[in-house]
Amino acid sequence: MSPERLRSIVPMFGGGTSYVETLDAILEFVDEHQPTTDELVGWHRGTFARVSSRDSILRRVDYLEDVGFIRRAGDYWQLGPEGEAYLSDQTTSTLLEIMVRRNVGLRSLLYALSAGPMTIDEVSHQQLDTHPELGWNPSSPDMAKQRTNWLRSLGLVEKDGSLYSLTDEGRKFTDRAVEQWAGTEEASVSNAGDGLTAATYETTVVARSVDPEFRATVLSQHDGMCPVSHVDHPALLDVAHVLPWSEYPDHRADLGNVLPLSKTHHAAFDRELFTIDADYRLRVNPEFDTQSDILQRTIIEQAGEQVSFGDTGPEPTYLQEHNQRLAWLAD
Repeated sequence: MSPERLRSIVPMFGGGTSYVETLDAILEFVDEHQPTTDELVGWHRGTFARVSSRDSILRRVDYLEDVGFIRRAGDYWQLGPEGEAYLSDQTTSTLLEIMVRRNVGLRSLLYALSAGPMTIDEVSHQQLDTHPELGWNPSSPDMAKQRTNWLRSLGLVEKDGSLYSLTDEGRKFTDRAVEQWAGTEEASVSNAGDGLTAATYETTVVARSVDPEFRATVLSQHDGMCPVSHVDHPALLDVAHVLPWSEYPDHRADLGNVLPLSKTHHAAFDRELFTIDADYRLRVNPEFDTQSDILQRTIIEQAGEQVSFGDTGPEPTYLQEHNQRLAWLAD
């Protein structure tokens, strides 16, 4: 069984963009000396300026143990499995894989930033809206800053004034991650008894499986509701791509190219029974005939009506390109 993913991310000493360098130094010290706890605390005090609180040091040590970077061996500290994996090549890609696998919300933050720069308050709300199980006080920016600082240290995020945005490496990560992390086990993210949360549900019938954190990000941006049917149960929602997944790999992780649809409406959309035009009006295939009350009410009777997306609708140019492929849709 996979270990529980961590809700709290702890900063490293040494400054907001130096977390990786600090982690490297700690792991190299542990690997070489296998210190006791007192020796590890003393090393921190001798290495970093203005670090004296034992509790503050041990909070960081506990976090590194929870991730799996270090582990206790009797009275001593040794490298844990994640520490051994990282130090075996000490590449950013290995460290990034560990951090996004073991910590809730890092991937969803990168997906959200792919849509545009965010302030630290927007980062905080994005994380809590997408992962309510994080549970921190939304009025405090500290937890959001710790997350952005880890991503800055990894070279995926940069800060310009009050805005945080993706670097080129960050964009490369999001382009790969939506498929790379598809089907990953995320059941420990939430304490929900039925497991049917936005982050944990994996599509297996109609929709292509995507990274659960990408799925959670999409649902969060659309208030967890299908804009066509108004279905709002996460287990009944798919992530639908406007421009097809197989033909447009560069847009797989593009938040402007996706929307949440109920499983039935996703199937109907993919089978070209209805579409949404660039003005967000529902357009219905004239050959679509059904006796289903639900489909009559939510699709056929809504032909020509505006679909409400708020501020998070799909990119109109993507809808236009999608609709140019539909033989039945004539201006």
